Amino acid sequence: MSLTKRCLAEFIGTLWLVLGGCGSAVIAAAYTADAAKISESTSFPLGIGLVGVSLAFGLTVLTGAYAFGHISGGHFNPAVSFGLWAGKRFPGSDLLPYIASQVIGAVVGAGIIYLIASGKTGFSLSGSNPLATNGYGTHSPGSYTLFACFLSEVVMTFMFLLIILGVTDRRAPKGFAPLAIGFGLTLIHLISIPVTNTSVNPARSTGVALFAGVELFSQVWLFWIAPILGAILAGWLYVAVFTESTVEERQNVEELV
Repeated sequence: MSLTKRCLAEFIGTLWLVLGGCGSAVIAAAYTADAAKISESTSFPLGIGLVGVSLAFGLTVLTGAYAFGHISGGHFNPAVSFGLWAGKRFPGSDLLPYIASQVIGAVVGAGIIYLIASGKTGFSLSGSNPLATNGYGTHSPGSYTLFACFLSEVVMTFMFLLIILGVTDRRAPKGFAPLAIGFGLTLIHLISIPVTNTSVNPARSTGVALFAGVELFSQVWLFWIAPILGAILAGWLYVAVFTESTVEERQNVEELV
């Protein structure tokens, strides 16, 4: 598959991730029906909440990986591309075009969310995390410190890449990788939405922050450095510890012994 086609798949897949994940948070997470129209027996909020948003992110990756995984590998995330590169699964020469495609896709996805959300009377980019932005300190949903947010993003991305590297290993069962990756991302969101609103994806963070204002965009640096660091550490660990030696390497070891 040509690089152009693979980059197009990454663009669409990342757009879908932002539209589905961030879109669910912006449009559906806190949505409630008119209380006057709900009877006492069914008086519950219709918003999908933290669990629904977590599932939405997982489902976008799951569906995107099945749709585009055979074309581009289904990264949809610069940290994933870096992690696969560190894990010797992805050529360094393709990093820049993949990341550019992912960021552009995220920006377009965020723009679509903004256009839809702004169509409702009273919409404004207010609150600590408008458009489902990521942040630390006053822009952390739970007011977590910079260090706590940094550690969360490193560890969550580290585990995310270990899941990806493990389920896409040639020794793993075939055909189930997108399920494990999607559920893995869901779990990561269930854990860390209160901390950073969950990034583990620099493109996703950048796309929505561009529309949310200078203050939110000034915190995006964290959501590039921490996820990429966690991803690279996972890639190195997987190669060093879990990658199976080739027959030639095993023979060389036996000869030395």
